[in-house]
Amino acid sequence: MTDTRTTSPAAFGPGLVTVFGGSGFVGAQAVRALARDGWRVRVAVRKPTLAYALKPQGDVGQIQPVRCDITDPADVASALRGANAAVNLVGILHEGGKRSFERLHVEGSRNIAEACAALRVDRLVQVSAIGANPESDSDYARTKAAAEMAVREVKPDAVVLRPSIIFGKGDGFLNRFAKMATMAPALPLIGGGQTKFQPVYVGDVAEAIARATGRADVGGRTFELGGPAVWSFEAILKYILRETRREQRMLAPLPFFLAKIIGGFAQLTAIVGIPPVLTRDQVVLLQSDNVVAESAEGLAELGIEPTGLEAIAPSYLWRYRQGGQFAENPSASGELPLPA
Repeated sequence: MTDTRTTSPAAFGPGLVTVFGGSGFVGAQAVRALARDGWRVRVAVRKPTLAYALKPQGDVGQIQPVRCDITDPADVASALRGANAAVNLVGILHEGGKRSFERLHVEGSRNIAEACAALRVDRLVQVSAIGANPESDSDYARTKAAAEMAVREVKPDAVVLRPSIIFGKGDGFLNRFAKMATMAPALPLIGGGQTKFQPVYVGDVAEAIARATGRADVGGRTFELGGPAVWSFEAILKYILRETRREQRMLAPLPFFLAKIIGGFAQLTAIVGIPPVLTRDQVVLLQSDNVVAESAEGLAELGIEPTGLEAIAPSYLWRYRQGGQFAENPSASGELPLPA
């Protein structure tokens, strides 16, 4: 990641920022980036114990976890009291029990925006997703769009960030298929593998969040965050197999209609609290490309040079090779596939 700014734009704070969902994969990185910029960070999460590991990432007392249920307006107001800025990172990829897309994406986002307006919080950053669309057949994409609209109705100067799939140590995409390759004889090539993605590094997303929080000139704007290359789903799976030295695994074509049926059964595990490997809604998402629109503002407008997948993924995919860190590194042989 390279800073390409030549001048320092007008900025807020740093003061106190409340990060909702700050203990997750992206949230933990965002908290670190905000702390580096000098913000005092209040990490608002359902289970504060999950965020205690973040406290040493800043100076003494700089990072403070607090309990918050974003579907409870009183909890949200308490978490925002005294804050100068807020970041909403709460999101789910599948529903289970009371954790529905409508409650967490839409209702929770509206609660945060209304509390920000009432408490005169200067800046709200809403982290959404590329593909957010009020007309989408995907409940995830539809509620992400509804959340954006709910936020902008209350706080028009909110900044919306829409990342493509996010990679990095601990991600739920590359790691999922790499782990699958260690056990299964084939990986599912859903829909023929032609869906396009623009994978974006979690560190770049975190830096984008920090800059969107601190810069006064980005209010009311939407940024779509993608990496430097567009990859097909098939190319990503081939890259994972090459990087983990499991090229003997097959890619088994799986038509969308059959994948939806499998996803429908697989998501039943969420009833007993087990994260599903695949859901029907995720298959619906795979029917649309997930890339930055040509007319969209992105990382460049925030002064960030995107980091390529090949520069980061080998640093954590090695664990899925036979022999782990002592296995031959395919990156050194020049055999890596190109994005397609």
